[in-house]
Amino acid sequence: MDQILINGGYPLNGEVTVSGAKNAALPIIAATILTGGRFTFHNVPILKDIESIQALLVDMGAEVEFSDNTLSIDTGNLSDFEAPYEHVRKMRASILVLGPLLARMKRARVSLPGGCAIGARPIEQHLNGLSHLGAEISLAHGYVEASAQNLTGAEIYLDLPTVTGTENLMMAAVLAEGRTVLHNVAREPEITALADVLNLMGADISGSGSSTITINGVKELHPVTATIIPDRIETGTFMVAAALTGGEIVINTCEPTHLKELALKLEKTGAEIEYRDRSIRVRGSHPINSVDVKTMPYPGFPTDMQAQFMVLMSVANGFSVISENVFENRFIHVSELRRMGADITISGSHAMVRGVPELSGAPVMATDLRASASLILAGMIARGTTRINRVYHLDRGYDRIEKKFSRLGASIKRISV
Repeated sequence: MDQILINGGYPLNGEVTVSGAKNAALPIIAATILTGGRFTFHNVPILKDIESIQALLVDMGAEVEFSDNTLSIDTGNLSDFEAPYEHVRKMRASILVLGPLLARMKRARVSLPGGCAIGARPIEQHLNGLSHLGAEISLAHGYVEASAQNLTGAEIYLDLPTVTGTENLMMAAVLAEGRTVLHNVAREPEITALADVLNLMGADISGSGSSTITINGVKELHPVTATIIPDRIETGTFMVAAALTGGEIVINTCEPTHLKELALKLEKTGAEIEYRDRSIRVRGSHPINSVDVKTMPYPGFPTDMQAQFMVLMSVANGFSVISENVFENRFIHVSELRRMGADITISGSHAMVRGVPELSGAPVMATDLRASASLILAGMIARGTTRINRVYHLDRGYDRIEKKFSRLGASIKRISV
């Protein structure tokens, strides 16, 4: 099992290139199920979750090749409509095959998902939406079983703006008869990226990026070549790293408009941010000012940046409150930060953080994907050595991030134990 070993105290300086977005790549890969033929995607990150969805497609009959961040998928011989437990248990995003399987194969049998333990994240809204489109849904033996001879457009109101729910319903609706209108949908850039690729395939989707998406069903789609958008959470992680270490980082091949709320909060901490074409320069400053944060659905402060920002606040001057409004179990990393000397108190969905002069290195354990990144950030400013266990979480969402941090000046390496 791999571990990450970090010796803290080195400011980060230099340039780094952001990888493609996992949360955009996964639904776009799932969308290849909608039609037969060869797809080519560039800027695909090298991640465990990408491996998992590739393996799932291969089991269904697709042919897959992945080299130098270019993924080729041929779905011409897709024959199976089942996503078995051994694949889905590794990654919640596997539920994204439900909508496209139902649209193309008229049937789908998908295991109930696994993934990070950061909250219940139920899929009722996926199932309710598919039912409105005319699918018959049942749950048996840990599987969702769905069938529909013909999907028909409908007006669907989501109780909450679920990201994967919005994506699943979009993919199901593109081949449904008539018009589908999705209300109270998620607005994340990854949803717009999926809509753009679906439209390139021949779909008729409008309104992505807003709270209402309209889909006019089409008879057929065709394969395409497309490029995956840059990962805004990886971008944000490097932005916080610069502010945290007092260094200066130029983050290339990113999309600055996707991180406006994070940038505003970082500027309030004292960091200097300069926006360039497809890049951001972030310079840290000391002392670091305390700032309150509330996570919200996009375009609010990202829940996926909450753990990283908490590390910044743990060494800031004064007292801050971090409120988690998206997932109910997303403070699991707090106990590990406390082991490193952070002064954090939890009350319900609020974390009260009192800044301390420094953190100290310690053996810690990653509990989920973004917690892994927060512990790396903490280790880079801690006095002494930090050893992070269970870094397989990290490999689900960050493309060789320890190598990128090393090139920026961090004393960090991966070891096998």
